[in-house]
Amino acid sequence: MPSFATPLDANTIVDIALLAMLAVIVVAVARTRSLLTAIILTSVYSFISAVWLVVMDAADVSFTEAVVGAGVSTIIALGAILLTRSECSRIPWRETLLPLLLVTVTGGLLVYAALDLPSLGDPSAPANIYVGRLYLQHAEHDIGTPNIVTAVLSSYRGFDTLGETTVIFAAGLGVALLLGFGERALQDTPRPSMAKMAESGQHVVLRVSAKMLIPMISIYAFYVQFHGDLGPGGGFQAGVIMAVAIILHALVFGLQETMESIPPQLARGLSAFGVLLYAGVGVVNLTNGGNFLDYDHLFPRIFEEGLPDSHLVGGHHIWGQHFGILAIELGVFLTVASTMVTIFYAFAGRAPDLSPHGEG
Repeated sequence: MPSFATPLDANTIVDIALLAMLAVIVVAVARTRSLLTAIILTSVYSFISAVWLVVMDAADVSFTEAVVGAGVSTIIALGAILLTRSECSRIPWRETLLPLLLVTVTGGLLVYAALDLPSLGDPSAPANIYVGRLYLQHAEHDIGTPNIVTAVLSSYRGFDTLGETTVIFAAGLGVALLLGFGERALQDTPRPSMAKMAESGQHVVLRVSAKMLIPMISIYAFYVQFHGDLGPGGGFQAGVIMAVAIILHALVFGLQETMESIPPQLARGLSAFGVLLYAGVGVVNLTNGGNFLDYDHLFPRIFEEGLPDSHLVGGHHIWGQHFGILAIELGVFLTVASTMVTIFYAFAGRAPDLSPHGEG
């Protein structure tokens, strides 16, 4: 009797195992009453999601999920629970019926809508027939970058990325307006100086390890920033990694010391400057007679005279694409890094003390 069962390949088994782990974590987060446990579980959830995205060949999205979800979000959430109690209050089960009904109905509608979506990897899907193929065929000629993801996000879909950058800036500004910008920590009683901390002989390993890690994290952030044209990376990931280095400095050496090195005014100023830099590139293109964020018009024709026609795209030098992407990625980097630091200052600045010898 022939068997019609199809054996599962290794990738399918890994996908099922990862999705099962995510489902178990979701149930555990819903059942726990400890806020600290919930934060740790959500961090694990983000990490497993990043692994699953790598299996699905979405390296750029996995990069962002690992850094933002498992990294900075966890740190900010840990700082947030310092302002509240360690366990959430119990809610009578009758009061959960309406939210449960709304979540069930919304989830059912989303599943119903997803039934009309093409199958994963379907070669006949419109995205694979038209959009994806168009990018693959023309990105190298139009943009001149080997990374198709960078070409799409930074050039073809640059206006949408500008909106995402603006949303990040607005979110950080909203959090800071609600909780403050962190200047309160600078007005508190001065923390012990680094010299006194060194004399005490405590946390020596932690401080030495941080002094080794922070420069390496910063260098890696710049690597990710400038490596985005060739592989996974870019301003979003690099900005969060740089914010991790600054936040690590605050956690180890004290919030006040970090704020004296990178004042809250500088952080929120750079956050706004990043958005203005991004939009300013579009204004330059408009001034030179091109469309908004059309980097082919970034430089006037005078800079392109004497160059071979093989270097021109639409009558304009392809270097405009490279410099345009470099400029807007720098704007994204500044906005993301500064916004993450501003949000951390907003939460940690309200806490009693985040220094190693503090009581908070």
